Amino acid sequence: MSAYSRITGTGSHLPPRRLTNDDMVAMLAPKGIETSDQWIIERTGIRARHFADDGVFASDMGADAARAALDAAGLTAKDIDLIIVATSTPDMVFPSTAAIIQHKLGVAGCPAFDVQAVCSGFVYAITVADAMIRSGTARKALVIGTEIFSRLLDFNDRTTCVLFGDGAGAVVMEASDTPGLLASDLHADGKHVGILCVPGHVSGGQASGQPLLKMDGQAVFRLAVTVLDRAARNVLHKAGRADTDIDWLIPHQANIRIMQGAAKKLHLPLEKLIVTVDEHGNTSAASIPLALDHAVRSGRVQRGDTLMLEGVGGGFTWGAVLLDY
Repeated sequence: MSAYSRITGTGSHLPPRRLTNDDMVAMLAPKGIETSDQWIIERTGIRARHFADDGVFASDMGADAARAALDAAGLTAKDIDLIIVATSTPDMVFPSTAAIIQHKLGVAGCPAFDVQAVCSGFVYAITVADAMIRSGTARKALVIGTEIFSRLLDFNDRTTCVLFGDGAGAVVMEASDTPGLLASDLHADGKHVGILCVPGHVSGGQASGQPLLKMDGQAVFRLAVTVLDRAARNVLHKAGRADTDIDWLIPHQANIRIMQGAAKKLHLPLEKLIVTVDEHGNTSAASIPLALDHAVRSGRVQRGDTLMLEGVGGGFTWGAVLLDY
């Protein structure tokens, strides 16, 4: 049994098909839906997003991100003894996308399961992995966020269809004698289910209800800034750290205004905010590990840096993690 867990490798995958705001404008125009590059950027900070091609599944992207993370950690899939996948867009109703990824990685035997907390899913998943490593249940874990939100979008609703994208991010977490993940803080409040949801299900072999994304953007915005700050303060308190100890804030990449608001509440200069929403859009559970991998591979995040990860999503769920990278 080890006292701590640490991230030892990161990886990501983006589908090759990149759509700019102008591409979205052209897609929506034949439907009589007016929008513009300026309208999207001013409200969200998004300039482009990636959509998966037909026949590509969350497990495909997740497996690619996992391979990149394993390579960065100097491990192979056979070294892994736990796989946790955060996703709201699984390949199937069941089995888990984690089990499918396990097979695509060519291994078997270790526990593999999904976590469903929408955009907070990755924060939930690494918290679970940390607890299992600390308990001695696992020593080397793959934690993956992978989403294909493009298949849940209502392309008659300009307020939502321009926001989301597809992608996957992954980390390897290993048992360590030195501190890595320092503290976490997770929450949910089901009374807010209606402000961000996909109210559909499978029944009798067909989709029932409304299996397209619905969102009350203003309600989400109001809740997000408040709960993210509270969670961030909680993890700092639990870890015995101050906001001045944070080297990088890596929030869920939903909306640049929410992200900048979170940084300001922590008295962090915007230079310490990792931003990928401009190129990725909102990739739900994949957004934090995608942003982390981008920051690591670009050389901004270095070993020894202290990172604050935070997310908020449908459920309504939210949470934060403080870690030494």
